[in-house]
Amino acid sequence: MPRAPSQETLAELKAAVGEAGWLDTSADLCAYTVDFRRLYRGATPLVLMPRETAQVAHILSICSRDEIAVVPQGGNTSYCGGATPDESGTQVVISMRRLNRVRRVDPGDYSMVAEAGCTLAEVHAAAHSAERLFPLSIGSQGTAQIGGNLSTNAGGTAVLRYGMMRDLVLGLEVVLADGRVLQGLKSLRKDNTGYDVKSWFIGAEGTLGVITAACLKLFPRPADTATALIGLDTPRRALDLLSHLRAAAGDELTAFELMPRIAVELTVRHIPGVANPLDQGAPWYALVELSAPNPGARVSGVLTDALQEAAERSLLMDASIATSLSQAAAMWKLRESVPEAQRHHGGSLKHDVSVPISRIPELIERGSELVHRLVPEGDVVSYGHLGDGNLHFNVSQRPGTSTPAFLARAAPLETEVFDLVESLGGSISAEHGIGRLKAGELAARADPVELSAMHALKAALDPKGILNPGKVLR
Repeated sequence: MPRAPSQETLAELKAAVGEAGWLDTSADLCAYTVDFRRLYRGATPLVLMPRETAQVAHILSICSRDEIAVVPQGGNTSYCGGATPDESGTQVVISMRRLNRVRRVDPGDYSMVAEAGCTLAEVHAAAHSAERLFPLSIGSQGTAQIGGNLSTNAGGTAVLRYGMMRDLVLGLEVVLADGRVLQGLKSLRKDNTGYDVKSWFIGAEGTLGVITAACLKLFPRPADTATALIGLDTPRRALDLLSHLRAAAGDELTAFELMPRIAVELTVRHIPGVANPLDQGAPWYALVELSAPNPGARVSGVLTDALQEAAERSLLMDASIATSLSQAAAMWKLRESVPEAQRHHGGSLKHDVSVPISRIPELIERGSELVHRLVPEGDVVSYGHLGDGNLHFNVSQRPGTSTPAFLARAAPLETEVFDLVESLGGSISAEHGIGRLKAGELAARADPVELSAMHALKAALDPKGILNPGKVLR
């Protein structure tokens, strides 16, 4: 079991990162001890901010020797408390924010190497400057860091075309629990020399090693895009429209996002500058984007023709195709502001789940029945990435209802929702990880053999249990 650090160890850790590389006053530490959703409030005696991989290695060699627990932290945007120290006050935080260089961009190889503390927005900018695209897109990209994106295997809005973060990585540099550095920054697309070791650390939330840099996969930058907001009567129609567009556009279909009417109404009400471009009040909306690297691809024409045919087949109620980049950006702001609008509206119960794409309508229908029965104070706000089967099945508190009564419904509803998701062949965590929030559920629900393999890997790579204790595995 990890121990509380002595004053001597704390002094040695400070020396490992230099004078400007640590924080230890209560005023400075508080920003690193509370998670993004304010679910957990921990404590730490020290925040370390290394600038080099060698400093991370030095930190972990000291902590391994003295059995001191460490909590790696990126942009601190975790929804599951995965980067927050516990309440004991004995765990040291390693903030990656100063480890933030783009080491190289190779346009001809369609790859780049970025350190873990680079924000996703900074990686986007570096790729853009080389006429390339790094396609991961999430709402917190100005704050979320590459190390955190890797550690939670982030998804976002373009998974339909480009895949999860796991699919966007060619190699990793990782510091192991004892301070050894795994040098794996190759940019190879084909490498069958034994186990795929890098995959162990993607989605592991810092429990197996500390990712310090990644070789990322780049793509041609889109030269032609088309975006549309579409009104629909049911999620089943949305599923039919998705199939229609995939047949019509193929790989040019980049995103297909689903929103209920209440999500659109909340966003228009609470977020300045957001508007609904459709006059007809549809029960459901789809935000669709096509893109192509060829400027002559005419994706706008492809989308227009496909939606016209869909209308003739009664697959949609209404549609608005963006005629400018600003209109497209406004449509995306409508979608990406849903979480913020929910925060402004009041309390919310969140479930980041996934099911086979064909089961999304059933998840919404049966899940809504659960909410109506178990949470009379709430409204269902189920939105997300229909194209890859990931739904954020959330519940917003109705105005004028009791907040304590609403929040008390969280645990019973979560159990029922997770049971439903499992019955549909789904997952209780689609893109936000396990962290501390879902560690108990993973322990109770995971296949016993799979869980045993996870524990065996943890014991092999972190025998002293110093890496992010209490997260993912209990």
